[in-house]
Amino acid sequence: MFRLIDQIVVAAVLTSSVLPLVGCGTTRSTDTSRTATEQLLISDAIDRAVQTVNVAPLAGQTVFLDDSRLTDVVDRNYLTSTLRQHLLASGCSLRDKREDADFIVEARAGAVGTDRNDLLFGIPSMNVPQILPMQPVPAAIPEVPIAKRKDQRGIVKLAVFAYHRETGTPVWQSGLAYQESSANDVWILGAGPFQRGTIHQGTEFAGKALRSDESADEQIPKRLPPVDLARESTFTPPQRLAHQTPQPAAAEQGAVQAVHQEPAPMADPGTAAPVQAADTTLPPAQAGSPASPPAATVPQTSVYNPPAAPTLPQPRFDAR
Repeated sequence: MFRLIDQIVVAAVLTSSVLPLVGCGTTRSTDTSRTATEQLLISDAIDRAVQTVNVAPLAGQTVFLDDSRLTDVVDRNYLTSTLRQHLLASGCSLRDKREDADFIVEARAGAVGTDRNDLLFGIPSMNVPQILPMQPVPAAIPEVPIAKRKDQRGIVKLAVFAYHRETGTPVWQSGLAYQESSANDVWILGAGPFQRGTIHQGTEFAGKALRSDESADEQIPKRLPPVDLARESTFTPPQRLAHQTPQPAAAEQGAVQAVHQEPAPMADPGTAAPVQAADTTLPPAQAGSPASPPAATVPQTSVYNPPAAPTLPQPRFDAR
């Protein structure tokens, strides 16, 4: 009995000493002006729409992307960058100036946005009129859902065409590219959300994957795009485009120039004068025409045309 009383006293003393040390803290959290789900829906729909555009007819050509018709489009920068990447991945050579390109590619968007539908089985929230004698009664009744569903869609309608810059001749058009993305949230007896859609990997519960669900991929179009933007690809090795260092000149490498000299003509045995080589540099003077003085020539020397070697004196032989 006394032991139990001692334990109670000790507990009371500990409690009285710990209570002054108890504190509390708050964590501040903020939300962006646009939810991440909305941004994912739009970007996913843009990716799907751009990938269905087949720009193979422009492969190997220099093009300029004209995005002036996308000024008022939501997420214009993402749409423009995706189009530029798709053109590059399809073999086109982009130019930053119109005058440097052979073809102009113009893009327009008919729709870039989201839709939302809500479905509720249960009692929706409602406001109750206040009565003065019954002030403690709450002014609003909260929502009591048995089952609840929220469906969101991202929609993109896109068209691209190309024409020759100098002549304005139409070259190619993509037709209308219409694609959707989806996000579905379900609550059952207050538990949820169970999330599915093209922006999720299978079925998720409150952001966590439940199981590998391949049925969500059945809603994705089976047509394969020309280039998959979701996968990493290397189109041209950077080493092929690296700057090549020029080789140094022959003089800088210390090369020795070779000089070739002709031997002096030898004398014919039995004659007093040496045999001179025939000079074929000047044509003989024609008969009846005054001899014209030889034109002044500037000697040219190079590694391929060395200067003529001087004629050495030859020995004389007495004729007997």
